Amino acid sequence: MDIDSIIKEVTQEICARSPEESTRTSGGTGAENVAKYIDHTLLKADACIADVKKICDEAKRYNFASVCVNSANIKFVAEQLEGSGVKPCSVVGFPLGAMTPEAKAAETQIACGNGAKEIDMVVNIGAIKSDDWKLVFKDIEAVVAAARGSAIVKVIMETCLLTDEEKVKACAVAKLAKAHFVKTSTGFSTGGATVEDIRLMRETVGPDMGIKASGGVRTYADAIKMIDAGATRLGTSAGVDIVSGSGSDCECVNCGACNMNCPSGRVTIIKDKY
Repeated sequence: MDIDSIIKEVTQEICARSPEESTRTSGGTGAENVAKYIDHTLLKADACIADVKKICDEAKRYNFASVCVNSANIKFVAEQLEGSGVKPCSVVGFPLGAMTPEAKAAETQIACGNGAKEIDMVVNIGAIKSDDWKLVFKDIEAVVAAARGSAIVKVIMETCLLTDEEKVKACAVAKLAKAHFVKTSTGFSTGGATVEDIRLMRETVGPDMGIKASGGVRTYADAIKMIDAGATRLGTSAGVDIVSGSGSDCECVNCGACNMNCPSGRVTIIKDKY
């Protein structure tokens, strides 16, 4: 496999397309139930076990897609979520990605052994900036191999640090390495997800690969913009605000968590979609 030739071909094809083409073909996925897109996230260094339990309880209440935590907490999260349908998700190589492929594979194996069903790995950003695509491929492939049969893999690219050409190449390599998702950001760098990046990533990976918008997704309006641009997951610590109407845009989003009244107490309930 000539990785350099493949990524060169993909890059030339994507970068040759006009903005109008990208807008027309970027996939609007719809959003009848935003909750199912959300990876409820807690990655702060000072997060205590009570904080982790709280987000697990919230994820179960609102039927989020996953709870995403550091690998030290994944066993506890897996126990808390057992039987709920919410997936335990562990970050790997977080937040810099500047570890060896072998180190990331080892962390992946441990996380999967402790119950992780999803792995969000930070790719080697320095290798991308060095144009070392063989190392980028090896980095992702090692984690995919370590997770195989146990968990899906999302590749965090820290798009705020990359040129558009580098984003396209990184997405192409992630697809070649058989990752399941590409993801914008850690939330720990200089910027987060943008609609433009989601559209570019969707153009690159096609309609079938997952795309996770992460970093700066804080309101229902933010969530809808990312989903309409092609995102199939949203990484956010503001999931409860997004689905309960507690944020700035208060409207029913069919989260399914209500009984007679919305948990936010601020919107009119509609029950025609769940």
